[in-house]
Amino acid sequence: MKSLISVALISFLATTQWLTDFNAAQQEAQKDHKFILISFSGSDWCGPCIKMKQEVYGSTGFESLAEKKLVLVRADFPRSKKNQLPKEQVKLNEALAEKYNPSGKFPFTVLTDEAGKVVKSWDGYAFGSQDTFMKELTEAVNR
Repeated sequence: MKSLISVALISFLATTQWLTDFNAAQQEAQKDHKFILISFSGSDWCGPCIKMKQEVYGSTGFESLAEKKLVLVRADFPRSKKNQLPKEQVKLNEALAEKYNPSGKFPFTVLTDEAGKVVKSWDGYAFGSQDTFMKELTEAVNR
């Protein structure tokens, strides 16, 4: 029973934190000398976005890499009325998309350095390709 509680506590504490403000993320990245990973998603309508969140962002390998090397930013564009974001957040997401995702692709993932310069981007997500994504991401942050 003790080990089960320990595993649950470690899992809870290991959950990665996603920011919603790129400026705050950039400040944190500069302070800690980390990369910034921006995930553009449609959390309530985009099947590949949902699978990417489950298969990649929810994996222990991703969480471990994120803890050491990344500051995470989620720019979500939900469609359902019940999932609408506050107007201020919509403005932040739209400004971020204008700069890093002007074509409006979903899912779209961008890796920047701490200054906001694009290092690598991924267009879409093929189901079952989490190993490929993780390999490319790991290589990009370890250069």
